[in-house]
Amino acid sequence: MKKLLTLALALCLVFALAGTASAASDRTDFIMGIDPEYPPFSYLGDDGEYTGFDVEICQAVCDLLGWKLEIFGVNWDEKLVQLDSMECDCVWSGMTILDSMKEAGYQISEPYYDNTQVLVVKADSGFASSADLAGKDVAVQLGTSGEALLNDDLADLAATFNNVITCDSFLKCFTELEGNAVDAVFVDLPVAASYVSSHDGLAVIDENLGAEQYGIAFRAADAELRDQVDAAVQELVKNGTYAEIAAKEEYVDIVNNLLFLNK
Repeated sequence: MKKLLTLALALCLVFALAGTASAASDRTDFIMGIDPEYPPFSYLGDDGEYTGFDVEICQAVCDLLGWKLEIFGVNWDEKLVQLDSMECDCVWSGMTILDSMKEAGYQISEPYYDNTQVLVVKADSGFASSADLAGKDVAVQLGTSGEALLNDDLADLAATFNNVITCDSFLKCFTELEGNAVDAVFVDLPVAASYVSSHDGLAVIDENLGAEQYGIAFRAADAELRDQVDAAVQELVKNGTYAEIAAKEEYVDIVNNLLFLNK
């Protein structure tokens, strides 16, 4: 009887593990939530298709795991609401890892990028530091870590500005700057570098105003999915695909801050 009971329990365990493996392999597609205006990590290419470093890495992950990739452009200020409502399977688009996300139960990937916040100004403005912007108007994107910093850790700096103008995309922030509606844009360094390199008359102030790291956010119940994606990314690092993508000319401004290539 004991032998039969032991055998039965063992078979139950085998079936349970098989069921788990089957559930993990049942996925056939993967919906990536991105900010569609966040070069060089995620943006609409000249061919009308979404591209960028994060998009290319995600595509490689999906190829490795046998998933069909779908892209969903989120409203960045509502990204976690849209994630929770299952409009996408993750938010993967130069997303800053915040303690508040972890405290709320979101599953966060391994950090993959070291970022800082900077100010972009007109090249002929004469502004050389954040102190020079006292009494001036500064734009920042809604729902970003930059906005959070100006409301919290950098509130004293924000108080010196005449106004903090919020826009729903970085492109609108830059449009406001180029149209002289604001005097500076508070933005992530890689976005600043990418935009300034392709738009004459702008400059990045050489002053880092907030250190942070990027990661991928998954729903609270999706720890297994997070682990699958993390493991697949590490396989891309191991087989050289990650470095091959990072070596592309369009990613020259971010390669030195990619954690998996600069350990």
